[in-house]
Amino acid sequence: MHSTRINSKIYRMKQLVFLFCLLVLIVSCSRNPLKINVSNVELKLKVKHLDQDLLKLKAQEIEGAVPRLKETYKGFFDIFTYRMIKIGGVEQENFVEQLSLFTSDTLIRSLEANVKATIDTVQLRSDLTEAFKHYKYYFPQKTVPVIYTCISGFNQSVVTADSILGVSLDKYMGVKSRYYQELGLPAYKRKNMHPQKMVPDMMYAWGITEWPLDEKATTLLNNMIAEGKVMYFVDAMLPEMADTLKLGFSKKQLEFCEKNEAPMWTYLAEHKKLFTTDRMEIKRFMDDGPY
Repeated sequence: MHSTRINSKIYRMKQLVFLFCLLVLIVSCSRNPLKINVSNVELKLKVKHLDQDLLKLKAQEIEGAVPRLKETYKGFFDIFTYRMIKIGGVEQENFVEQLSLFTSDTLIRSLEANVKATIDTVQLRSDLTEAFKHYKYYFPQKTVPVIYTCISGFNQSVVTADSILGVSLDKYMGVKSRYYQELGLPAYKRKNMHPQKMVPDMMYAWGITEWPLDEKATTLLNNMIAEGKVMYFVDAMLPEMADTLKLGFSKKQLEFCEKNEAPMWTYLAEHKKLFTTDRMEIKRFMDDGPY
């Protein structure tokens, strides 16, 4: 009898140990390993607003302000004038005139007011600070870029260079922005042109600077792996953010992908698409599109 009680207690103990181990296993499997505490990571993110400094100038002040702007914004100023608004550099004869025309353009002034009404740059700084704290946690020896904002007249959304990460605020004014509709932009592009998409787009662009696409990545599978590396980086930088935002998918689209993951892989394998080197075929699978 005594032996039976002991055996019963041992059995119950084993059950409790098993249940405890199972609970630990379930919790550990469901926990996102990328969700880390970065509250102790010190970071004072530098954010500079070219849009504010440039568009507050009157036409007659432009010429005198150019040297100061170039000194303050350094390499980003050249990126802005050469690549984004495409008026060349300060060495060009009509540079001041072209820059003055840009700042006085009625559309640019209208965009300035709309950006102020729709985009919270204080929140942008806070969200980017949190993201780059994760960056410093994983890459303590790396340089955190200086963040630059601008209004580019609907040109490039995000630009990068050495220690530079810039964003065109007028590319994120909201899905229903009348400007985007008047430009005739398709719905699949407009759906990701809202303020919440700025930070994931910027971190994605910065991820590409860490893992640029290898020129030898000539197959669809190579491209998928390269994209996966950058998206994993974005996941690590923004572990609390919804996947729908990071990917730019609707909830319905993401659920479709998760539900149909196996059939997708089956299709790619059976139709021998994974190792295709056809550029148009690769673009069809990799590039954003209406379907």
